[in-house]
Amino acid sequence: MKRHSVLLITLAWLTVVCLAGGASAEMEAGTFTVSPMIGGYIFEGNQDIKNRPAFGLGFGYNFDRNWGTEAVFNYVNTKSDAGKGDIKAYLYRLDGLYHFNATERFVPYVAAGVGGIYFDRSGGNDNDPLVNYGGGLKYFITEAIALRGDVRHVISFDSTYNNLLYTVGLSIFFGGTKEAAARAPLDSDGDGVPDHLDRCPDTPAGVAVDSSGCPLDSDGDGVPDYLDKCPGTPIGARVDERGCWVLKDVRFDIGKATIRPESYAILNEVVDIMDKNPELKIEIQGHTDSTGSAELNRMLSQNRAASVLEYFASEGIDRTRLTCRGFGMDNPIASNATADGRAKNRRVELNPIK
Repeated sequence: MKRHSVLLITLAWLTVVCLAGGASAEMEAGTFTVSPMIGGYIFEGNQDIKNRPAFGLGFGYNFDRNWGTEAVFNYVNTKSDAGKGDIKAYLYRLDGLYHFNATERFVPYVAAGVGGIYFDRSGGNDNDPLVNYGGGLKYFITEAIALRGDVRHVISFDSTYNNLLYTVGLSIFFGGTKEAAARAPLDSDGDGVPDHLDRCPDTPAGVAVDSSGCPLDSDGDGVPDYLDKCPGTPIGARVDERGCWVLKDVRFDIGKATIRPESYAILNEVVDIMDKNPELKIEIQGHTDSTGSAELNRMLSQNRAASVLEYFASEGIDRTRLTCRGFGMDNPIASNATADGRAKNRRVELNPIK
């Protein structure tokens, strides 16, 4: 009957192992353990002692995830095969344990230790030293509780006997310190580039950035794509804060379309860019402020754009790569209520044509 009880306990333990859900658990440094156990003890045949269930209780400490120690007490209530009465066996031992896969739910381990076995017999008592070795498995069902199975070869001395101790039970964990999980690097602006690598902090949400955390600037004009109103400007083009290719300092005679000589250097920069980009075509756009009539300003802006086109052509740029258009006062980029705003509105823009 007692053997059947041990078998049923073992089957129940295995059933729990199979049915237990996933547990986020692992061995931890600095934990104390209490381990109640039940199993069986097999004596060597020439000891004339019946094999019987074994009960045990262990108290352990884990130095780190892998190494631990445990003091264990076992009790076996048995009797002599030779009819010499009841025998109570008390085992006490101090073991060292090494755990494998210490960060997983299933944690196998090996163990070895020293101790003694005390026999309380009706005909007298004796106490023999012992050594043991073996191994087992811990299976975490919660962060603080693991099912446990253990098998030991127990070698007792005085007369040397080879015994086998097998147990199942629980290990209950107390205290301990989890190793700090690797923290995700701080990314204050949420652009996917951690702060310690981010050369452009405070990027607006949703803006595409490069590996250094700076907003993308596909045409390399210094104005990020999310602010660039004129994408695709060629390398070397002078752009304004909108990212548009503006010839800010091109001067004309007042009220006329005649280009003033001090503007030639700026126009020659454009010629150089056109020479370096032989596939590039541009629309030359003329703009004015709101001074005067709309029709007069439209004609003036058209004539000034045409004058710039003629200058480029005179410098060797193929006319098929050039078009011009006057917008007059229709597309201001600043307020016409101030002198500074009107100066910004009087401009020539170059728009690359794809």
